[in-house]
Amino acid sequence: MSKIFKLKSNFKPAGDQPEAIKKLVLGLKKGFNYQTLLGVTGSGKTFTVANVIKEFNKPVLVMAPNKALAAQLYREYKNFFPENAVHYFVSYYDYYQPEAYLPITDTYIDKEAMINQEIDRLRHGATSALVSRRDVIIVASVSCIYNLGVPSSYLEAKLVLEKGKVMVRVDLIKQLIKIQFERTSGEIERGQFRVRGDIFEIRPKSENIIYRLELNGQTISDLCIIDNTTKNIIGDLEEIVIFPPKHFVSTAPQIEAAIKNIQEELKERLAYFKKAGLLLEAERLERRTRYDLEMLRTLGYCHGIENYSRHLTGKLAGEAPDALLAYFPWKDGQPDFLTIIDESHIGVPQIRGMYNGDQARKKTLIQYGWRLPSALDNRPLKFNEFEARVGQMIFTTATPGEFELKHSQQIVEQVIRPTGLVDPEIEVRPVFNKKENYSQINDVMAEIKKIAALGERAIINTLTKKQAEDLNTYFGGQGLKSNYLHSDIKTFERTEILKNFREGKFDVLIGVNLLREGLDLPEVTLVAILDADREGFLRSETSLMQIMGRAARNVKGKIILYADKKTASIKKAIKEAERRRVKQLEYNKKHKITPKNIDKKIENFLDAAEK
Repeated sequence: MSKIFKLKSNFKPAGDQPEAIKKLVLGLKKGFNYQTLLGVTGSGKTFTVANVIKEFNKPVLVMAPNKALAAQLYREYKNFFPENAVHYFVSYYDYYQPEAYLPITDTYIDKEAMINQEIDRLRHGATSALVSRRDVIIVASVSCIYNLGVPSSYLEAKLVLEKGKVMVRVDLIKQLIKIQFERTSGEIERGQFRVRGDIFEIRPKSENIIYRLELNGQTISDLCIIDNTTKNIIGDLEEIVIFPPKHFVSTAPQIEAAIKNIQEELKERLAYFKKAGLLLEAERLERRTRYDLEMLRTLGYCHGIENYSRHLTGKLAGEAPDALLAYFPWKDGQPDFLTIIDESHIGVPQIRGMYNGDQARKKTLIQYGWRLPSALDNRPLKFNEFEARVGQMIFTTATPGEFELKHSQQIVEQVIRPTGLVDPEIEVRPVFNKKENYSQINDVMAEIKKIAALGERAIINTLTKKQAEDLNTYFGGQGLKSNYLHSDIKTFERTEILKNFREGKFDVLIGVNLLREGLDLPEVTLVAILDADREGFLRSETSLMQIMGRAARNVKGKIILYADKKTASIKKAIKEAERRRVKQLEYNKKHKITPKNIDKKIENFLDAAEK
């Protein structure tokens, strides 16, 4: 079988990488369902996995615990596999307030959302690639386990337009509208089309080009691609395939069947409320649901349509939804793709927790008559459903969690870095020095001034978002160039901040969780962890190890823990770091290796396109 993935790199596997690649590939061939690549920060876990992908020869899902890390991984895999289909799939909300009800205060909160159209384009690019080719790598956040329509309906709704094919103008207009394209007479946005006489201009949701189609009589006489900005013809085509601009695609018969089933469910629920004497709940549910049904009849759509997804997709109560995983190929009744969970010590608990959090909110809405019980089926996958749909998995992390340690049939350690870099030494300093009236803020500021003068970078990890923002403001007042990064910042803005940081537009990046896992910032020479002795999730052994790892990509890397006492987590983290450091120093001595900084090109993580 010929290789479907073509790995491009100026480097060859080194350090622990060759052995790790060999063991992981062998484990896949043996049919291992769970393997863990225990790789220290800066050891090139992504490059190791890229080599495994090349050998395994199947589509790949790479899952990351947050959008910033997913964007970085997307860029890395896109660079490794420039000739293959590498796509980015994360939640497309810049802002999202889910529908909720607070019975204590009788407060209903309607759903509010701001959709990022550029991320929506990237999501459609991912699903379109999955249903049309095999050399696909999808880098996704855990939102990929959420309900995403029905793949078979999405695939069946595609339009295949060929030069020379018989096509009636009116019929083509109807077909485009049927699969949810919008007709416009002005500038064409994604998911729209424009008709001028016998010339059609169609802008797909997943791409940044316009398809131009010309009819001669009732035959397609010309097909070409137009650049969206210049409007110049890029090339001629013999055939184009156009996928729907929305993942939830329902035909008129499906909508009619759904309306009938919703009416039946409403009748049963109203009878339940009235029998229980819950007349307010009954009136509320009937009014809201009948309004939605009227919208479905007239427009084929209603606000909160996802809450009726079970009826629209024809699934049974409690049946697992079709998430992004359903768009991946299966063979002989088994998933025919590889799943990589990056920073799995965070990713696995996230996947486990999504279902319960979603259900708790919706049960309250249902109890008080804001939604029908079927709304529970618009949900993420349960963990056992996720496991049944992914097949073979490789976890990558420097700090494996309980699940990885218990279930992995093989744990492959990758401690030696190809660059010869060793884990930085760790210094513990007091949070507050009473004798000298000197706090951790005074101390870290003095350190930052030193490295800023040398053109280097620093990361400061705080306990809260507010502390990160306040510290950034304070540093600005002291003449220091800094910025902060946390989960409230929009996806594209996060990637821009990281790029600016690497370019030296500011010297200090302050944050909480987003500065822990996986971010590759080789310019960083100092990592400072404030309040390191506040034992808990944010200052556990795993968290400390991950944060400290951000300094492991530079020869001059230095770590300062601000703590008035050495907690159990601090002691364990220092002990493990020292174990790895001894092993790395021995390897360098034996092979006469001089450590050198990781050299990584500064580039945009995401392919921002013209709108």
